[in-house]
Amino acid sequence: MAISLTRMNPTTLPDAGRVGYSQISVIPPSPLAFVSGQVPWRHNGEAVPADLEEQTDIVVENLSHALVALDARPRQIAQMRIYMTDLRPETQEVVMTRLAAFLNGAQPSLTGIGVSALAAPEFQLEIEMVVSLPA
Repeated sequence: MAISLTRMNPTTLPDAGRVGYSQISVIPPSPLAFVSGQVPWRHNGEAVPADLEEQTDIVVENLSHALVALDARPRQIAQMRIYMTDLRPETQEVVMTRLAAFLNGAQPSLTGIGVSALAAPEFQLEIEMVVSLPA
């Protein structure tokens, strides 16, 4: 029996469909939603800021929009992966301070990964998440 996936590209997130992926994938019967890595793109196409703090704020905003689209809360996040082009204690603190405020006490599994590059040269940060949804 084939499992039917639900793919979502909410209008409050950048249009991932135009480049060939979905922002969110939901798998039944006890759904898990796999949220694509969120980068510092805004849905309105504004330029990507150079500052890591501003990039983090945009990424967190995109993660929030994904949760709203799923009718979920941070406590339902099962896993997060954080990709950074400059993974050092100082840059981690910038990201984790903002991420902790977003998580509001939730403590999902989390992995931080240092990478040499992301999808665009100006990106310093990308965060993906897996969200558990009610059956």
